[in-house]
Amino acid sequence: MSINGLDEYWVPEHVKDYLRKLGFVLPLDDMEPWIRSWDDWMAARGDFYDYRDKDGVGRVYAVHRRSIHPAMRVCKEWGSLLLNEEVKVVCENQKATDWINSFFSSTSFMNAAQNTVVRAFGLGTGAWALWLDLDKRKVRIRHYDARMVIPLTWDEDGVTECAFVTRAFYRGKAVDQLQMHLKGGMGFSAGLSQASLSTYSNEFADDLLAMESEETYKIVTVCFDHEGNELAPVGILPIYDTECPFPTFGIVKPAVTNTRVDMSPYGQSVLADAIDAVQAVDLTFDALINEIDLSKMRVFLSDVLFDRKQDGNKNVNILFGKQDCTIFRKVMSTEDIIQEFAPALRTNGQIEAFRVALQMLGDLTGFGINYFDMDDSRGYVKTATEVSSDNSALMRNIRRHENSLEGPLVSIARASMFLSRSFGEGVPDEGEVHVQFDDSIIQDTAAEKEQDMREVGVTMGAWEYRMRWYGEEEAVARARAAEVGTGAVTVGKGNG
Repeated sequence: MSINGLDEYWVPEHVKDYLRKLGFVLPLDDMEPWIRSWDDWMAARGDFYDYRDKDGVGRVYAVHRRSIHPAMRVCKEWGSLLLNEEVKVVCENQKATDWINSFFSSTSFMNAAQNTVVRAFGLGTGAWALWLDLDKRKVRIRHYDARMVIPLTWDEDGVTECAFVTRAFYRGKAVDQLQMHLKGGMGFSAGLSQASLSTYSNEFADDLLAMESEETYKIVTVCFDHEGNELAPVGILPIYDTECPFPTFGIVKPAVTNTRVDMSPYGQSVLADAIDAVQAVDLTFDALINEIDLSKMRVFLSDVLFDRKQDGNKNVNILFGKQDCTIFRKVMSTEDIIQEFAPALRTNGQIEAFRVALQMLGDLTGFGINYFDMDDSRGYVKTATEVSSDNSALMRNIRRHENSLEGPLVSIARASMFLSRSFGEGVPDEGEVHVQFDDSIIQDTAAEKEQDMREVGVTMGAWEYRMRWYGEEEAVARARAAEVGTGAVTVGKGNG
């Protein structure tokens, strides 16, 4: 298996070779070094955190630098700001809206999707892709990060074909599972068996890049053992024609231009231009803790205060107290039996440096300079609502990232509804689809709702209020507003 020393999964070389034999040029080859680097910073590991130093006599010893995991904190903040259970996919048809949000809720999609966004913002890319249980005729959504995603066909409008590589277990043994979501099948036949899939791909590799006239997506699945041999697990269908005319996956990327690899379908981590700030945060934090540790009181005791015991032919002192170098013995001394030494702390300067490092980290990762700021009254960092009122940079970047996330969310929602419909579920036609994001974390949504309520019957109809705040389509909003009657208007006027 292609794993590093920490048992993390990366695309094995034999899977890459398989795709190359099909004629694909893999963009992962150029991006993987960057993805690995960003992954290390998210986990706070590498030479910056664990290194070797020498003491005054040349002895080499290992040093570990303390960390508050600032890179992971940044990514978690973006995940919590952008996706939560209040985010809804809104369809033109209200029944379709109810169905897709019920589907997301029953499968805990949003919880897992937030983790996908966290990883995508750290590694530059993530994905959601359909996974089909044909026996139960159920649709599920799998989540991937950049380590497992290999775009196969793309242009400036986005990725149209993609491969996803994960580890699965078959009869107690780990296998590598490759799933390719291909438009038109790229020459693969739905009647092809797993055993003949390799032979087919080897003999017709030159023809696999020729698009078929059909425009629907096929899901091609290939499994390998740890030596790279192809397997044919029972219950795995090698090729399945979804008959879906639009992508059966969604690529998740932050709204950050990839300046590391030109023309790459992969995104760029929000940490890419902030590595020095990440280092500064942990450097100042480690220095602060070291300052406190090294400034502990030292107590020097005269020889006469130490008990002795016989050890063979020698008298030795009986040690007492913690073994953390806070008590020292003054040899051959009877003066000043107990002497204390307490170095002066320099924490004020350390805290100020830590604060500046936090501010630069917030600024370089899109939160604005005040987001990760020390609070004088409570310490550590302020909350988003405390800084949103005067943080225009944060608001602008949230809008940019929301626009970037809407595409893959709509894509995976439409694909889920299409495949569920093909499995016999009564999913109505969705019509136009968009995403209603939850901005209550960064703005006073309650105040906005109250203000709109005041406008009902003056500049806004009750149905318009329901459309905005409940995500209902116009016909449903008008009908439900009519059922309520003038109650909403009366409340609005009464509050005015």
